[in-house]
Amino acid sequence: MNLAVLKNEARATAKRLEDRLTTAIGENRDLTAEEETENAKDEANLARLEKQIEAAEKLNARMAKFGSATPTPSSAPAGTVPAQAAPSQIVIVGAGASRARLEDGGFTHLAEFASAVRLANPGAGQAYRVDDRLAAPTNVHMETGDAAGSYLVPPEYRQQIVDLVFGEEDPFLNLISPDPTSSNTVIGLGDETTPWGTSGIQANWRVEAERMDPSRFALTPRETKLNELYAFVLATEELLEDAPRIGTLLTTKAAAAIRWKASDAFMYGNGVGKPLGYMASQALITIAKEAGQASDTIVADNVAKMYGRVINPQQAVWLANGDIMPSLMKMKNEADQPVWHPNYAVAPGGTLLGRPVLFTEHAQTLGDVGDLQFVNPNGYEAFRKQNGVSFADSIHLYFDYNIRAFRWIFRIGGQPVLSKPVEPAHGIRTKSHFVALEERA
Repeated sequence: MNLAVLKNEARATAKRLEDRLTTAIGENRDLTAEEETENAKDEANLARLEKQIEAAEKLNARMAKFGSATPTPSSAPAGTVPAQAAPSQIVIVGAGASRARLEDGGFTHLAEFASAVRLANPGAGQAYRVDDRLAAPTNVHMETGDAAGSYLVPPEYRQQIVDLVFGEEDPFLNLISPDPTSSNTVIGLGDETTPWGTSGIQANWRVEAERMDPSRFALTPRETKLNELYAFVLATEELLEDAPRIGTLLTTKAAAAIRWKASDAFMYGNGVGKPLGYMASQALITIAKEAGQASDTIVADNVAKMYGRVINPQQAVWLANGDIMPSLMKMKNEADQPVWHPNYAVAPGGTLLGRPVLFTEHAQTLGDVGDLQFVNPNGYEAFRKQNGVSFADSIHLYFDYNIRAFRWIFRIGGQPVLSKPVEPAHGIRTKSHFVALEERA
């Protein structure tokens, strides 16, 4: 029996004690001998339940300190009903089932939770009932009062979405991993100095007994706001009755949509209500096309010049649209040697000048700015709200009257480290973490 069931039985027992006393007072009489006997049984049962609940909550608090999963006693065998439990609050679980932790709220999977919320809506008709797992205090959040009927998704299933969003399905978002933060705004100190520049921390030679000249940080305060990124989906009754399809909707589909938007903003966002993408920032360097270069082509000189303008190219990767693959395969240098090399074991997209090529749908089509990019991901800083720290960082499923809706909210922010390209130690061409080809249409 889990903690929610224990509390539910305790509430039902206390309600019976209250009802007997209220009836006796209303009839201006004392309790009958039979009622006194029933009261004694309920008092003993309530005392037992209170001790069990107190012990379980104390253990949960201790386990939480260690950061481990919170255990709960196993649930009752299949087909059994907790003593005196209200019929509308009975939980039936499979034979031998066990609820090893509270993180899942007592639900087997997210689709089961969604179905329970659907049935908890008064608009569900004759099937209307409130699952006592939803009624558990750790599992309920009424956002705007009873009319909204908002239920907080159990932590385990919120984490599933987070794992999918920041998983391994998008090569670009894997390069830029947002750091978790508890704040909606991150105030940092930007450092755009270089080891060879004349500002910032400097190293100097000196002779014995000569005074040392101090150097100072040249830091610029920079603010990164975490903006809301959401997925809001209306679902039909037919979909809600199909548990596998609910599971797909609530996990892979929503996570993929959120992941795509986050990646696209890190690349192209204008910084207004969303991250500032490097392609829209002043830090981007665009390489001009060669004299006489044909439209919708990429030549070896383009690639060589891009490589030479990136800060720490040994840390950078090529991001490309699949449309440029034929151009890569035909690309040759002046010695008639291929510039692109297949290396499917290490880099599925092969290598270009020794650096891996990653194909992504975020890159533009052949001939447009951004069809081929050379990017050092260390030049972009991103942040996301810590899991479970704030309401906006969680996933919430709610029903407003008879409208079925699903909502996910994340707070994500980011911007390039540099506000503009930096001067090189030697040479005349500036460098940056982000380089792209200009349009060749």
